[in-house]
Amino acid sequence: MSTDRPWWNADVHADRRPALLARGRIKSAMRAWFDERGFVEVETAILQTSPGNEAHLHAYRTEQIGTDLERRALYLHTSPEFACKKLLAAGEKKIFTFAPVFRNRERGPLHAPEFTMLEWYRADEPYAAVMDDCGELLKLAVKTAGASLVSWRGDTADARAAPEQLSVAEAFSRYAGIDLMATITPAGNDREALATAATAAGIAPRADDDWADIFAKVLTALVEPKLGLGRATLLTHYPASEAPLARASEDDARLAERFEMYCCGVELANGFGELTDPQAQRRLLTAEMDRKQERYGERYPVDDDFIAALAHMPAASGCAMGFDRVVMLATGATRIDQILWTPQPPEH
Repeated sequence: MSTDRPWWNADVHADRRPALLARGRIKSAMRAWFDERGFVEVETAILQTSPGNEAHLHAYRTEQIGTDLERRALYLHTSPEFACKKLLAAGEKKIFTFAPVFRNRERGPLHAPEFTMLEWYRADEPYAAVMDDCGELLKLAVKTAGASLVSWRGDTADARAAPEQLSVAEAFSRYAGIDLMATITPAGNDREALATAATAAGIAPRADDDWADIFAKVLTALVEPKLGLGRATLLTHYPASEAPLARASEDDARLAERFEMYCCGVELANGFGELTDPQAQRRLLTAEMDRKQERYGERYPVDDDFIAALAHMPAASGCAMGFDRVVMLATGATRIDQILWTPQPPEH
């Protein structure tokens, strides 16, 4: 698509229509899958007090004007997570939602400012349960699209195969030659140790990069492109510092119950064993906003209502899946705009 040939051009739409129809079939199949397992579909409000509190996510801000003309800042949510967890606190046990979500400063083959997040939660179940869900949903999507193999930029994977499980530390060792755990000490993450290891692996940190920045650069450049080749990969046991919404691992407090699913080097899902300690959650989200303030000069509110709800939320596991990316891989699309019914015009 281009400004000369917009998505509403009849010829362009005719080319896109088969993938768009497949998108609808995949969504229907997923809804049936959740329904068969006793999940309730929910709809969460898009306008929120807090859009989410991850340091590197950027939200759209707006204003609510009351009948008394008083103005109140609100945000388009970057994820339905806070609202879904409030529903768990209210007593729901198994829920899912196809939520429109919004992220600023994001545009590219795999990124759109507005996209669809498939998010689901299981109360009183371990996060291994939602890891299993991820593999089944990917297989279902690809089968519904009439395929079995998926590909992206020359890489191929068999969606019918059970995903491999690989810890973050194992992945850093295998693909970057870095002993990640040696840089995570009881006193905190060792920035200089990781910087030295990253430099030896060919990733030169900037002087103002902290440990998390260097971690992200190594992950993006050396690890992610190797994940999900041949079959999907579940990347597990993230460093606790990179999982502010997840509970700590029972095996090692330096790690958290966080995983991501990759296929053909593309991140498709992000899941947690959910943190339910209100005080710890407030502390971690505040620290994320402190980091955002330092890096970008802005911060978002912490949702006090969400923190209060955590005290009533049962133990749970949950996952957020990029529905559009799954449709892309299932249909062979090369850009996210190809499988959005009404994508935003190209940037000028």
